[in-house]
Amino acid sequence: MKTIKLSIAALMTAGMGMGLCANEKPKITLKANRTLIFNQTPPKVDSLKEMLTEGLFYGRLRINSFKWDWKEESSTKLDNWSAGLGGSLLYRSAELKGISAMAGLYTSQNPWHMDNTDVGLIKAGKDTTSRYNVKMAGDWGMSVLAQAYLQYRFNKTKVRIGRQIFESFLTKSNDTKMIPNTFEGFGIVSKDISGTTLIAAYLKRQKLRDHTRFHDVITFKDANSQSWANNDDSAINKSLTYDKFVAAGLDPNHELIVLEGANSSVKNLKLKANYTTVPDVVSSATIEAHYAIGIGDYKIVPGARYMKQFDDLGGKLGAVANLKGNATGYDDPNSLDSWLFAARVDLKKSGAPWKFRLGYSKIADKADIIAPWRGFPTGGFTRAMAQYNWYANTKTYMIRGDYSFAKAGIVPGLTAMFRYAVQDFDDTKPGVQADSKVLHLDAIEKFESFPGLEARVRIGIVSADAQSLPVVKSDPSYNEYRFELNYLF
Repeated sequence: MKTIKLSIAALMTAGMGMGLCANEKPKITLKANRTLIFNQTPPKVDSLKEMLTEGLFYGRLRINSFKWDWKEESSTKLDNWSAGLGGSLLYRSAELKGISAMAGLYTSQNPWHMDNTDVGLIKAGKDTTSRYNVKMAGDWGMSVLAQAYLQYRFNKTKVRIGRQIFESFLTKSNDTKMIPNTFEGFGIVSKDISGTTLIAAYLKRQKLRDHTRFHDVITFKDANSQSWANNDDSAINKSLTYDKFVAAGLDPNHELIVLEGANSSVKNLKLKANYTTVPDVVSSATIEAHYAIGIGDYKIVPGARYMKQFDDLGGKLGAVANLKGNATGYDDPNSLDSWLFAARVDLKKSGAPWKFRLGYSKIADKADIIAPWRGFPTGGFTRAMAQYNWYANTKTYMIRGDYSFAKAGIVPGLTAMFRYAVQDFDDTKPGVQADSKVLHLDAIEKFESFPGLEARVRIGIVSADAQSLPVVKSDPSYNEYRFELNYLF
């Protein structure tokens, strides 16, 4: 198996190397969040043969490296690093009578890594490998068919069944490492109504970025109590374990249902509503609005988000309010009922290379928000890199600035972004981290002389307050450094 994985990586690298000779615009490019834009798509055809032969391949070679430097090391907090080398090869068939298909093979290899016994200490870089595979077989490389679906299109509606990326408020590909977060199931996206996008999904299984197998959408640990074999996302609720579901007479296998609508038919106004549920466990309803106000060359865009979380367990699993399994300090530790409110204001100027954002979020002093599907409840408002600021009774204030050196005529292809966030966590809850201040710097360089090649540097500096009263909280301060290189063809 290891030989096969390395062979796959070698073939992909060789294929991408041949693509370096091409002078045409890349068939795919990257958004700032690292999701793909397909600049070229296969045509509509009239035969099954053409459906296959007129399809297109899309290649991506990527390198990701991570360095995590704790302010204070301990037996459970050691400085750590990780690096992934690999990429993806996607195939999209041509369309025959509305029917098409797609398959996506991804690989991440780690020729240089930490000791096997230290894999559980890796923080941001954990998604370059599978901790479960390292633990069980000492295998630091991973390759997986993360996408494989059939699609039927009619007018502006697309229906997909199989392994797929499904982007919604709480379900994201979050493709910032080596392999995206994907799902198995049924998804539909419709734009037939003017100014409106409607999406829905019935998802049976999830594959997190550091997994090679699909697993349950919310259950933590498996039948063998292996923490890394099921849903072990950083934002998972660790009280929702396989053993607890079984002991309560509940099914440990779940599905995720998503309904979402977005509308921009009213000038300057963008509206979005989302309903996401894991039946009989937890559900949430979210509304969001943004309105653009023009003042001369300037544009001010205020926005707000409200999310209500509903407990569908009824106390059947006991204490579940805290994501880490420690519900001390929660008024009702057996309930998942909660809510969050977030607001922001953007400031832009026509033709200017800069824009600014002020953000605020507050989580109710009830339960933590559950979101282990890589969509972040505070994302776009107050979440900074690698931060989870949706614990109960948390307030966050953030300022963000974006600057295009390319647009300013200073450095071609260079854009940068900074965020500064102040995170005020609940001092009385031992299962929640200490208050912290976060500075995040992000720079992306698109090499105009080498189309398809992009480099990205990310730096996170977290300064936190250790505390002894009313509960003990250790100092979680750290510095984090990331370097990423992508070549697309």
